[in-house]
Amino acid sequence: MNELFRKAPFFLDDKAIEWVNKTFAELSLEQKVGQLFNLIVRANSAEELSLIETIQPGAVTKFVGQDLDTEVTMMNQLRSHSAVPLLVSGDLEGGGMSFPFGAQVPNQLGLAGLKDESAVEYCTQVIAQEAKLLGINWSFTPVVDINAKFRSAVVGTRSYGSDVDLIETMGCSNITTFQKNGIAATAKHWPGEGFDDRDQHLVTTVNPLTMPEWQERYGRLYRSAIESNVMSIMSAHIALPEYVKAHENNPEEWWRPASVSKLLNEQLLRDELGFNGLIVSDASVMAGLSSWAKREDVVAEIIENGCDMLLFCKDPLEDFAYMLKAVREGRVSENRLEQSVMRILAMKAALGLQHEQPEISVDKFNALLASDYADKIPELNRRTVHLVKNRHDILPINPAKQKRVLVISTGINNIFVPFPLPLEVPKMLEDEGFEVTVFEAGMALDTKDYDWVLYLSADESMLVKSHIYIDWMALHGGFGNAMYRPWVDLPTVMVSFGHPYLLYDAPKVPVYINAYSPLLEVQKAVVDGLLGRLAFNETAAIDPFCGLEQLHF
Repeated sequence: MNELFRKAPFFLDDKAIEWVNKTFAELSLEQKVGQLFNLIVRANSAEELSLIETIQPGAVTKFVGQDLDTEVTMMNQLRSHSAVPLLVSGDLEGGGMSFPFGAQVPNQLGLAGLKDESAVEYCTQVIAQEAKLLGINWSFTPVVDINAKFRSAVVGTRSYGSDVDLIETMGCSNITTFQKNGIAATAKHWPGEGFDDRDQHLVTTVNPLTMPEWQERYGRLYRSAIESNVMSIMSAHIALPEYVKAHENNPEEWWRPASVSKLLNEQLLRDELGFNGLIVSDASVMAGLSSWAKREDVVAEIIENGCDMLLFCKDPLEDFAYMLKAVREGRVSENRLEQSVMRILAMKAALGLQHEQPEISVDKFNALLASDYADKIPELNRRTVHLVKNRHDILPINPAKQKRVLVISTGINNIFVPFPLPLEVPKMLEDEGFEVTVFEAGMALDTKDYDWVLYLSADESMLVKSHIYIDWMALHGGFGNAMYRPWVDLPTVMVSFGHPYLLYDAPKVPVYINAYSPLLEVQKAVVDGLLGRLAFNETAAIDPFCGLEQLHF
């Protein structure tokens, strides 16, 4: 494989190839098997460090918490517990995935609405600088899925929208910028999400396109990513039946997830598209894969059928035992084991991990924060806010005439937090002189007590939500209230700090704003826009009207 490593996307020289070969030769069978795993690290615990010591994985995915000191300490410990340098990956998508103590960067859909490639490059540069100082060297971005089904809760704000030209331009900018900064990029989710409104965390989703349609869209996007030298591609739990039908007579196999499909990983992606980089599975615990076969079989099939690395474990020690057993029994062939481990080592060499790595430092990160490296981010966040419709010229709101406002809010919803977090908008409005009443269950929706109504929703696209929609019964606190709409009596504004398609459930709301994420600067921008102090963005990377004429009125 040495000659392959001299080519894109690794471009290794003789010295780097020598390190790959020497390292591979010195690994025991158990250590080679360990390299196939990318383990999740979330709790920063002694138990997690013990797993690193025992399994010696090729990579970890770091979920970054609130405290910088804790994160730096843990990252240094992770590196010290690994005999072979670690790939450290993260979902560096911006928005709600921004580091809590770093720059609050717009998510992909918010950026896409600006139609500005330089904004993507700038934001990616900011994320890359922070990630590098935290020891992260592998980004699970860009998301190059197409936002085709508005009911999809898992694509939405994570994508660059629905226009293939725009996705291609911005995706390639993301790849180039990350890798120029020493962080491997990942195009996902192979073979392409977005034409199925279900979530692969919950079910095997389907890309239903014919192959000519697929080639025009996803084939083009992945070819462009490969031409941009993307180092890795994430193979997801998505079926591509129209490709498989041409090569497989068993109808059940047409729905096989890509993550365990030799046809999709080796024949289509490697042979036909020419990808020479690392293929990582999407999280192996997702129901889109776990519902396909027994765990022991799934673990083996991920590697044998073309992925080089297995992402996340149900039980790390058990999965390691399953993989080791599969190798010894030949269900994971010696050839596939060697190919995968060598590619993993090659990506490490391409990132320079074979050289001594400086200790991660809190002081260096604080020095970065003290510089002007992210000075444009607040303004970029402000520019993302899109005024979709403003019927009857309700905006701007005049606090002198419309002082009393009823706020009906979902709060900020995040699956990793048990209760919704409060938005700051009500407090900001109070500071502007409004009399703010926040609606709570059990209250009467009595419009005579208010001058206008403000709906706030904050659901960024997120896994295992199935669908994001307006639950009127929960929002209005009961059966009777669920059927009442205050905009027939009072000026009403609806703001989505996340999923951009809430008009589908509120077609007659007179004012609707897509803000894409609940970052603090975005909330400030929305308040400024309500008061006429901000010129809203007037373009979007998706159709907020969901293709329905009804929603315009």
